Amino acid sequence: MPNISASPLTAAAFAEFGDVLDATGDFRLINEGLCHRHHNRAKIDIGSEATTGISIFNAQPRQLPYTFSLIERHPEGSQAFIPMTQHPFLVIVAADTTSTPRAFLTNGAQGINLHRGTWHGVLTPLSAPGLFAVVDRIGFTANLEEFHYPQAFCVIA
Repeated sequence: MPNISASPLTAAAFAEFGDVLDATGDFRLINEGLCHRHHNRAKIDIGSEATTGISIFNAQPRQLPYTFSLIERHPEGSQAFIPMTQHPFLVIVAADTTSTPRAFLTNGAQGINLHRGTWHGVLTPLSAPGLFAVVDRIGFTANLEEFHYPQAFCVIA
């Protein structure tokens, strides 16, 4: 089983797959100067004939090393994962089903927005609770494709 080393999640390393949601970089002060607004951090892409929804996911935590063989994608819209706790989580992405997946480890204060059609692993919190707000497309057409690798991969720290 091939090993994949998890890298720290950075905007530059993740740009091909989506956006990093964090409170870094430019901001403007709001609320009488008591709040930094990091404006418009990601584009929510829902395509046509759909709405944007906010769901709550409560996923069971996993641990490293983590073995997986399933990736999925959403061809009709983007999907954002915003942790509701400050615990790191694992992000697995792939350029396509023939390339070796990549793994990223968030720092506990980052979310992600996966671009439309990006192949990715399932939600993988590393601590309980695995509570996330998820912003994505709500519509009547199929928006999930799954792929099982013939051989599993193992993500290591």
